[in-house]
Amino acid sequence: MVSTAPTLRRMARFGLTLVLIGTLSACATTYRNHGYVPSEDELAEVIVGVDTRDTVAETVGTPSSSGLLSDGGYYYVRSRVRHQGLREPKVVERQLVAISFSSNGVVENIERYELEDGQPVRLTRRVTESSIRDQGLIRQLLGNLANFNPGQFLE
Repeated sequence: MVSTAPTLRRMARFGLTLVLIGTLSACATTYRNHGYVPSEDELAEVIVGVDTRDTVAETVGTPSSSGLLSDGGYYYVRSRVRHQGLREPKVVERQLVAISFSSNGVVENIERYELEDGQPVRLTRRVTESSIRDQGLIRQLLGNLANFNPGQFLE
């Protein structure tokens, strides 16, 4: 008769090894890159006072963001985010290149900012209160019937 105890032990070790490998790999650090920032060589090709929006777009590519106004600048943003196990993702590197233009569309300035140059912006959550909070659909419809004035349609 063949003993099943050694086979069970091998299977238990194998299962424990798989659990250990899975646990360790879940804690591994991964990095994700988001966005695009032109290199120093590409930015050296942009000449302040000479190049326009179109030539900048041809030289270094179109930006991921541009100014809110029609005369706003081009903003190239790149972030590197670290993901580690169950911890919250953390931005470990951020670069922003801002190219500003004059009113006639010529490059005025090129600036580079790093993560250390920024300041955290605290967002607040504002919720507008509604007057229909505790009213169901039927109550709202019946309430609107009370406001109906047939005289409005006769005029």
